[in-house]
Amino acid sequence: MKSVLRCNRLRPCMSRLGSIKSTKTLTLKDDSTGKEWKFPVLSGTVGPDVIDVRKLYAQADLFTYDPGYTSTGSCESAITYIDGDKGILLHRGYPIEQLASQSDYLEVCYLLLNGELPNAQQKAEFNKDIMSHTMVHEKIREFLSGFRRDSHPMAIMVGVVGALSAFYGAHVDIRNKEHRKLVAHRLIAKLPTIAAWAYKYSLGEPFMYPRNDLTFSENFLYMMFGTPCAEYKVNPVLARATDRLMILHADHEQNASTSTVRMAGSSGANPYASIAAGIASLWGPAHGGANEAVLTMLKEIGSLEKIPEFVARAKNKNDHTRLMGFGHRVYKNYDPRAKIMAQSCHEVLGVLGLHNDLLPLAIELERISLSDPYFKEKKLYPNVDFYSGIVLNAIGIPTNMYTVLFAISRCVGWIAHWNESLESPEFKISRPRQLYIGSAQRDFVPVDKRK
Repeated sequence: MKSVLRCNRLRPCMSRLGSIKSTKTLTLKDDSTGKEWKFPVLSGTVGPDVIDVRKLYAQADLFTYDPGYTSTGSCESAITYIDGDKGILLHRGYPIEQLASQSDYLEVCYLLLNGELPNAQQKAEFNKDIMSHTMVHEKIREFLSGFRRDSHPMAIMVGVVGALSAFYGAHVDIRNKEHRKLVAHRLIAKLPTIAAWAYKYSLGEPFMYPRNDLTFSENFLYMMFGTPCAEYKVNPVLARATDRLMILHADHEQNASTSTVRMAGSSGANPYASIAAGIASLWGPAHGGANEAVLTMLKEIGSLEKIPEFVARAKNKNDHTRLMGFGHRVYKNYDPRAKIMAQSCHEVLGVLGLHNDLLPLAIELERISLSDPYFKEKKLYPNVDFYSGIVLNAIGIPTNMYTVLFAISRCVGWIAHWNESLESPEFKISRPRQLYIGSAQRDFVPVDKRK
């Protein structure tokens, strides 16, 4: 069946979503029969219009086919907006550059959860409330002992966060706004503790309990690197770099892990289980493990003299060499987070007086990507993962903890989207369709009669 899509202007009217105006329709035509169907075209605040195909199957007996959801809007959201062509990232309307340079992580958490920046009193109360939930149940110490010492920390995160439903989820009513607020605060507060304990467990060192007199980022570094036998003073430069990194990873619209949380939550699943599902999705190397891959690549290159050869191999389509940390599924311009991360990288290494053999390699690769016609044509610009691995390495975070820190940072984004989906008047269980290509109906053949 051939089809023709045609747009028609209409008078503005409200769609049944309530907050999105339909100003156009789009006509789908079956060229074999001449039959036509009209579908509303919805306009958001900014960004591309969206064809509302919710009635497509009922009216035309058709599904849409979009593997990877590259052209599909699965929901309406007021949390984060990305313009990949222009390199724009907004949280509740605020540019990421302003938030990373002028705000702090917990203030960004408040913004993502509540839609507006807090005043001074709200900020103080929110910070105090979050820090009051940093302790975890003592039985979690015993739960951790069930893992092998060499377990990947992301495996521990998936297991322990999912198990929080057994400690804190028995009486959670996801329809109750105050219950959801308590869940949000608990998860934001407890994930750094669980992560730090997972790291300490792998080393065989004593667990460090949280200190609520420290800031969010300072407390995480204290639990990671402090010991009972000596006073640990958190370096403010490292704390600020950690805080900035968390801001840059706090949310990123409808990515794989966020969509996983939304989909798991659509069944009414326990929120801790839904967040654990997001952590599992993030664990994949195509999603949360890219910064570790950048470090591996830079170590493989080894020296500035070897960069031209490596770049040539990356350009060769018959070579399997990949240039990690360049390009992005969404951004077709310079990732705005990458610029901030590069600045943070120079600050950390400069203030600490550290020499990092990988930084000159990263700078030279970035220079090539911004000047080489091949990279411009392919729109392969540095992304946030390109410099974050060097920053984490300078802070002292081991490579197998990189994705864990990503999960701590992204937790608030997952919760904000989970909460938003539950409050939507369109809330329903997610049930994607498929293009079935298997066998048609056939009759069962007894085993003694099969060829």
